[in-house]
Amino acid sequence: MAAGVAQELWDFAVGLYGAPDVGDACLVLQDESGVDVPVLLFSAWLASNSVALSPADIARLDGLVAGWRNEVVKPLRAVRRRLKSGPHPAPTKETEMLRNGVKGAELNSERIELAVLETEGRALLGADGSTGDATGNLRSVVRFFRGAEPDERTATALAVIENALAAF
Repeated sequence: MAAGVAQELWDFAVGLYGAPDVGDACLVLQDESGVDVPVLLFSAWLASNSVALSPADIARLDGLVAGWRNEVVKPLRAVRRRLKSGPHPAPTKETEMLRNGVKGAELNSERIELAVLETEGRALLGADGSTGDATGNLRSVVRFFRGAEPDERTATALAVIENALAAF
């Protein structure tokens, strides 16, 4: 991937994630429903471009990034979270510097995942014909990862993101 390619989705994702309460809502969906936040933000980007995702699209796209997420993103996240409170000698000033470095690597790994998704998204954006109602993209992604309809807490977190997207 050349530098500068796949930047639009990254900028969109950073902006939406930074909207009030969206980051916390994304973490609720990630931690309690197993949602891959980059896939969720990607689905929001497509929705903002009026591109609907079918369950088959979501499964295919997840298949493209699942290995990366499971072998790179999640292990980095686990190390970052673990360094917050231990093991010994953590937490110290020195281990906090390490934790921040791991956090940067985790963020870069998610940026790579978003670049892969943006490449696929550009093909969907360029497809001819009507794509249908894209307002359900986020809910469909949550349903895919959760394996069930959202419970009340999940629905509340989802509503926060949907409302921010509508105002974005």
